[in-house]
Amino acid sequence: MPLSCHRSLRFPFAVVAALLLAASAAVAGDPLTDYFSTLETFHADFDQRVTDANGEEVQSSRGEVWIQRPGRFRWDYRTPYRQLIVADGRNLWTWDEDLEQASVRPLDEALGSTPAMLLSAYRPLAELMRWQRIDRGDGRQWYRLEPRQPDSSVQQLEIALRDGRLETIEVVDGFGNHTRIRFRNGQRNRSLDAGLFRLELPPGTDIIGAPS
Repeated sequence: MPLSCHRSLRFPFAVVAALLLAASAAVAGDPLTDYFSTLETFHADFDQRVTDANGEEVQSSRGEVWIQRPGRFRWDYRTPYRQLIVADGRNLWTWDEDLEQASVRPLDEALGSTPAMLLSAYRPLAELMRWQRIDRGDGRQWYRLEPRQPDSSVQQLEIALRDGRLETIEVVDGFGNHTRIRFRNGQRNRSLDAGLFRLELPPGTDIIGAPS
């Protein structure tokens, strides 16, 4: 499978991981602020769908995610092919199973490359994004966020909460591509095994880059 297909998985995870690592986003007492300000860990199954500017589906995938603040997460993409993306608090690792290849970058560099990636706990979300409550009439609490600085990778974010639980994150980039990630069986602030945030590579894996 072409490497470019594998790379297409990486953008949405980074935005969503950054959001889940974000500091307080809004006015005290607002559900969005309450959710992020008290978040320590997160675990869920997810479905991800990507469509292009014409509304044509270009990718559909499923997997499982674990996040622990600060700076640790594991995105396990299982369909349509296997890919692991792991942040261990210092480095960001990506492993493509069928390519037998892994890449590694310092986590600060990976999260700091665009305003979207700066949404980790280093800066409050409100410093980077404008946000407003929106009503889609579906019984969920929707929020629309837009970057305060131009960013081709993120034009708009929309987040849906239901009964205080994160349910959906939608991302539109500057090229009109739309990514929707829906979470299922979500659990927050439960103890997670530290081993989840260490990437064990099979012998013979080709590694691009060097850990910090």
